Amino acid sequence: MALGTLTALPVPPPRTVDRRVAGGAMVLGPVAAAPLAALAGLVVLGGTAAGLPALATAGLAVGAVALGSRGLHLDGLADTADGLSASYDRERALEIMRRGDAGPAGVAALVLVLLVQCAALAGAVVAGHGVAAAVLGVVAGRSVLPLCCARGIPPARPEGLGAAVAGAVPLPLALGVPAAVAALAALTPGLPWWRGPLAVLAGCAVAGLLLARCARRLGGGTGDVLGACVEVATAAAWLVIAG
Repeated sequence: MALGTLTALPVPPPRTVDRRVAGGAMVLGPVAAAPLAALAGLVVLGGTAAGLPALATAGLAVGAVALGSRGLHLDGLADTADGLSASYDRERALEIMRRGDAGPAGVAALVLVLLVQCAALAGAVVAGHGVAAAVLGVVAGRSVLPLCCARGIPPARPEGLGAAVAGAVPLPLALGVPAAVAALAALTPGLPWWRGPLAVLAGCAVAGLLLARCARRLGGGTGDVLGACVEVATAAAWLVIAG
């Protein structure tokens, strides 16, 4: 379920999907992101070897990750922005998010977040650690998924992916997964030992702020909110790594 939901890899579906399976898939989110992280790293490596401009290399890597995840998280980012900006009425906001088309706020959010991602990753390429940054940023962005599905976070609606995973991850696992990713990030080659863990922490902090805002406005989480959290966490992680 983790691979089938978070990537475009053609894997068979699980025989059953219940809260235990759904929660386990979110816990395995950073592991399932490994193919996307490897793809991003290879694109950066190839672009650097070919002498492409850093921003072009970063744009290709970000685009490859978007294709490799079927644009799922970007779609969630756009829908979440539209829902939060459309109305203070909860049901109205959820209905707008359910439509799936991108309005002005959604388009603006996509442009801004993708611009930050590309610029930050390009900065890492210029600094000489673009491959490490590409890999770490993708994994760090997905490490927020268990936190966003921790016990105590309600679903905003009774159906959909958000309802299946909301509150499905025990708190020790929800905290332990990003902590483990942060610990491994300290071993990232080419980076000071502290920069990798700080990137993961920054991603978790930004995603947590967005999740808290959605919980207040929408009454809980949805699949779109999870996607939005992944994208802003990835942007935050790349900003820290580029610095």
